[in-house]
Amino acid sequence: MSVTSGAAPSTRRPAPRLRSRWIKLLHRRGPSALLVAADAAAVGIGVLAMPQSWRLMALFGAALLVVLWLGGLHRPRLTLSVLDDAPRIAGRWLAASGIAILADMAWSGVSSDGYLIDWSFVGAVCLVGLLVLVFRTLSYAAVRSLRRSGRPARRTLVVGAGQVGSQIAEVLQDHPEYGLRPIGFLDADPRMTGGDSGLPVLGGPWALAEVLERESVSDVVVAFSAHKESAMVDLIRTSGRHHCELFLVPRFFELHNVGADVEQLWGIPLIRLRRATYRTPGWRAKRAFDVLLSGLVLLLIAPVMAAIALAVRLDGGPGILFRQERVGVDGRSFTVLKFRSMRPASEAESATTWNIAQDDRLGGLGRFLRKSSLDELPQLLNVLSGDMSLVGPRPERPHFVSQFRELYPSYHARHRVPSGLTGWAQIHNLRGDTSISERARFDNYYIENWSLWLDVKIMMRTLSSVVRGSGA
Repeated sequence: MSVTSGAAPSTRRPAPRLRSRWIKLLHRRGPSALLVAADAAAVGIGVLAMPQSWRLMALFGAALLVVLWLGGLHRPRLTLSVLDDAPRIAGRWLAASGIAILADMAWSGVSSDGYLIDWSFVGAVCLVGLLVLVFRTLSYAAVRSLRRSGRPARRTLVVGAGQVGSQIAEVLQDHPEYGLRPIGFLDADPRMTGGDSGLPVLGGPWALAEVLERESVSDVVVAFSAHKESAMVDLIRTSGRHHCELFLVPRFFELHNVGADVEQLWGIPLIRLRRATYRTPGWRAKRAFDVLLSGLVLLLIAPVMAAIALAVRLDGGPGILFRQERVGVDGRSFTVLKFRSMRPASEAESATTWNIAQDDRLGGLGRFLRKSSLDELPQLLNVLSGDMSLVGPRPERPHFVSQFRELYPSYHARHRVPSGLTGWAQIHNLRGDTSISERARFDNYYIENWSLWLDVKIMMRTLSSVVRGSGA
């Protein structure tokens, strides 16, 4: 009996935590999953309506789901309206139709009479487009109904307890169909009370990360606070590590236009800030791309690396690789690898000397390796191990990181993503003895605007610089 009574509580305790995780998942993914299911149902009916060409319809359906997802149309907006979304849906419906037709032309070929349009396919495609609008109308109505009933209601924090912040909190309280339930404010002025909303001021903006964790916040609305805007940028970037959506009330919001990335909250525009890069599916694709490409390149250039290693050994004796501590993602240290271009007098000299380009000890081989960037080829091993990425902010030594953090407020924000072999700053010639402030600005621009295509563009420009011998 004692064993049974002792075991019973252990089986019941995880239930609230498990329930809490499911609720959080419903808050984040539930409406999106409903929209995906509605669009998939429309596609499925279209395939069934044209069984003789189910492959072509399946291709059209897959293309439609992908372009809708890429266009952000599976992300539930605060204001749900099929009439607002219809032009964007129609454009992507046409794009998916074109993709399917081109694929059919490539698969079946084009006769001497030209491409003959299958009008039954056209009818099925039109049926899918109509059903997408109908099912989305029903889905939007269901989401609004659930929001009004408080299921789900996303816990929302308002930064700024002044007139605009208080107005936003009152709108959210009066209109639960937006799906956001305000829980309190953050403001640098302790005299702020949050107006007539009755919500508490939970602290200053500097407590943002702590409050996000403690209160399980799902959404943050940044209004106008007494806190300096430059400091708010840093705090908002820090909050990107938390799984929450960020909305920003623009300055002169009375004059602001509502567009694709702007929500409308009872007449107040809110800019939905882009989801942090490392929280997107594309970032996982970036890591897979890093592993595949770095591994392939290492195999292909193994003879070149062996020749360089032999040259370094003959030129300077033992010690082919140069190892140095650098600071990477989240401020974690790792050991970067390079071909040795010169031998430092000591580890202290290596860690604290800013630039060796004019050092007399740098011989002809070392100058060639540095100018051509061939000395950095061993860093492909850092990429393969996960310490670095092919593209990202260049890692710096701890000695200089501690200095730059004090001198340049935005410098430490570079460490939000893994360091890279090359980056946005480097292809703009911001390397060596150039402005640290400008480097930080370019690196943070890369992080905020990251895409796989941006990585490809940076690598292409880097390759061009290496071929021209201007470094990378």
